[in-house]
Amino acid sequence: MPKSLVIVESPAKASTINKILGKKFIVSSSMGHIMDLPKSKMGIEIEKDFTPEYIMIPGKKKIVDALKKEAADSDSIFLATDPDREGEAISWHLANLLGKKKKIYRIAFHEITRSAIEAAINNPGKIDMNMVDAQQTRRILDRLVGYSISPLLWRKVGRGLSAGRVQSVAVRLIVDREKEINVFVPKEYWEIEAELKKKNLENSKFTAKLDKIEDKKIDLNNQGDSVSLVSELEKEKFTVVSVDKKEKRKYAQPPFITSKLQQEAFYKLRFQAIKTMRVAQQLYEGLPIGSEGNVGLITYMRTDAVRVSKESQDFAKKYIIEKYGPEFIPAAPNAYKSKKSAQEAHEAIRPALPLREPNSIKEFLTLDQYKLYTLIWNRFISSQMTPAVFNVVSVEIKAGRCTFKANGSQKVFQGFSVVYEENEEDKEEEKILPSLEAGEILDLLKLDPSQHFTKPPPRYSDASLVKALEEDGIGRPSTYAPIIQTIIARNYVKRKEGYFCPSELGVVVTDLLMKSFPRILDLEFTAKMEEELDEIEEGKQKSAEVLKEFYTPFAKEVEYAKINMRKVKGEAVKTSEICEKCGKPMVIKWGRLGRFLSCSDFPNCRFAKAIPTGVKCPEPDCGGMLVERRSKGGRHFYGCSTYPKCHHISRRLPSQNDEDSVALEGEDA
Repeated sequence: MPKSLVIVESPAKASTINKILGKKFIVSSSMGHIMDLPKSKMGIEIEKDFTPEYIMIPGKKKIVDALKKEAADSDSIFLATDPDREGEAISWHLANLLGKKKKIYRIAFHEITRSAIEAAINNPGKIDMNMVDAQQTRRILDRLVGYSISPLLWRKVGRGLSAGRVQSVAVRLIVDREKEINVFVPKEYWEIEAELKKKNLENSKFTAKLDKIEDKKIDLNNQGDSVSLVSELEKEKFTVVSVDKKEKRKYAQPPFITSKLQQEAFYKLRFQAIKTMRVAQQLYEGLPIGSEGNVGLITYMRTDAVRVSKESQDFAKKYIIEKYGPEFIPAAPNAYKSKKSAQEAHEAIRPALPLREPNSIKEFLTLDQYKLYTLIWNRFISSQMTPAVFNVVSVEIKAGRCTFKANGSQKVFQGFSVVYEENEEDKEEEKILPSLEAGEILDLLKLDPSQHFTKPPPRYSDASLVKALEEDGIGRPSTYAPIIQTIIARNYVKRKEGYFCPSELGVVVTDLLMKSFPRILDLEFTAKMEEELDEIEEGKQKSAEVLKEFYTPFAKEVEYAKINMRKVKGEAVKTSEICEKCGKPMVIKWGRLGRFLSCSDFPNCRFAKAIPTGVKCPEPDCGGMLVERRSKGGRHFYGCSTYPKCHHISRRLPSQNDEDSVALEGEDA
């Protein structure tokens, strides 16, 4: 009896769907993309409206042959790849390979549940060629940039380097931030706090902060002025001028979109963006949950829409009433607005239906899966709840020519916060003030002047970089994690105590690209390209027109850069180091991993090594110097220059943290 073939990307997803559909269907996976541009050449016919030359990805022939055989034995084919541009492109390639004579349908769903899968099978559609064109245009743009600029970097800096249309902009953000930090000059400022209490009432102490001097913003920038003002204030009466009381409501945040999930997972779980997406993919595609077999636990995790289905809202409402009470449900469901470019056909990231409490499935999940599922669960449930309510009070206190302010806050109804705990910077700090009235005179217990210095902007973390990319319109939900992974793998950026800093190579390459390709590294230009890709998907723009508008000036920039870009590769800085093999002087050169020491007699002598940090190896009687190295996994570490004689390695220079000089587990250093 003929069966229907359903094709997805991954075996895990196939296993989950196969359990739902049963014996009338064959569910197979393509293992991601099956076609792509060739690696050996540009693969784009520029003169023919930028026609791409697709080839089967090496290693995919067996998979394709198996799919063709299964397709031949099936009476209909359902392409069930992910509901985004990449998924649409995979479906298009599969449809072209499996033949025109077959009944081929495109189905899409945003959660792997019985109701969603059966609804998709019963209401099949067609491949959305606008989405395919948008994906293909992005791929061509990235290929044009990468395969035009990368050879330039090979010639000008070092072999093996590469550039990317979006990744290079991300590196620029990190480089620019590092430059801000390097030129930052701290400025001194002083604050004064007064510890006060009501007259004749013990246990009524509270703190007020100096807000204004003669109704002007305070400007205390040295100890002398601060001490002088304290002496002046000690002689003044502290009188309550005004007391402002009001109720404040703090509303729940919407359920997660991709960028917000990556940010919160970093803040709360310390997950890097790539880890967040890997674990979320597992939760979406399905995991074995006891006797139920494979079950999809969350909706699709690459989304920028905050919409949720009415069915999921009804489930949440029932759960909240039973768990917390009807007072935690708003009169009308909370409505959240997506950003302009969001794909409203998608839903936010939420637990799949039926809702499964985290603790009810904890035994079936890894610790990371449980943590992320709990985060998604709590955020979704809280998004359907009433606001938290606070009584807030603001008190203004006069003391001579100075004005002090004290703020109090007391939570009177938990609302959504009974489920979802906010980040420290978003929390409404509870601080209860004594009952105060305008006109009353307070007792001054003490004045506390404190010295502070302005701080430089912080380096980017996974969370703040994703936030910056999103706010600047750089990339889309599916690209944030790969961007970070790519710029680290290319050695343009490295992690330092959980934050990104550019490598020397990243700074040099960024400076070269900024001078030769200012448009490519311009944030507004890159954001505009993203908007044009969205317009292609919406059918408002033509792919060929967008590509031509981009490529015509870009080709001229490439030709100019071939002649005028600084050739760092040819520069050699003399050093006092002597070559260990031939005795000639060593020079500093540039390569794909940054600066290194090379024999000045190259190519006759090919001896080279990393540049010493100037820090001695801490091992007793070693005498070597620590040099920065990079493991096969892409992680930076410090090793002894006498290796293999000395095997010392450390994550940081010992002068920073002597206790951290330990072997890197699981990596070939």
